[in-house]
Amino acid sequence: MTQTDDVVRLVGDVLGADDIVGVYLHGSAVLGGLRPHSDIDVFVVARRPTTAGQRQALTDGLLAISGSGAPGEPLRPVELTVAVQGDIRPWTYPPRCEFQYGEWLRDAYLRGETPEPEPAPDLALLVTMVLRGRAALVGPAPDEVLDPVPPGDVTRAMVAGVPELLAELDTDTRNVLLTLARIWTTLATGDIKSKAGAADWVLRRLPAEHRSVLERARAVYLGDEEERWDDLLPQVKPHARYVVREIQRLAPQG
Repeated sequence: MTQTDDVVRLVGDVLGADDIVGVYLHGSAVLGGLRPHSDIDVFVVARRPTTAGQRQALTDGLLAISGSGAPGEPLRPVELTVAVQGDIRPWTYPPRCEFQYGEWLRDAYLRGETPEPEPAPDLALLVTMVLRGRAALVGPAPDEVLDPVPPGDVTRAMVAGVPELLAELDTDTRNVLLTLARIWTTLATGDIKSKAGAADWVLRRLPAEHRSVLERARAVYLGDEEERWDDLLPQVKPHARYVVREIQRLAPQG
């Protein structure tokens, strides 16, 4: 049984098969394939809201089957997102997320915190990737249960997430740099590329003094280099500022 199978089984055990509309892969798995540092990204469309007990059970179960992301960890990190179908179909912005587990909050989960329902603009990008990926693990094809997201909402969501990304630049450098590259690429082209594909697009447009940082992030993501940033630290923030200026230049006004 694969790690993805374990996630699907956990969701079924906690939510119950009758309350699951569909379970879908998204992220790297459908945008060019999993890489050494890729998460397993799973999206669940549920029929009804979760209870506090169900959210706790999902969190406890994921702590056991999701990798922490530490070097040498045999399990991949899992990102699990649950949305109630009635909250996202018909589509409204910002959408409501019922539950989201991500390894960046593992310490909080270990302290007893549990993800709670809340508005989540990022669902605009997630749902778009699910629809494009058409990778159903349980249930019908995603376009039978989800409405398409207007491109303007995808743009709004990506731009709205930039401040939160920058706040994590020191602690999650590789992922932040690659995500900023994806945002710039999507705003400029309208296409949602893999992280490596977005990095390639951006590298062709960066001034020479800003390339080494993104080249390192791409190489680590692909498994071609070990992760280290001490030698490039003075260049990380100037690179991020340059990319953010390009994002702001392309972002819709008003």
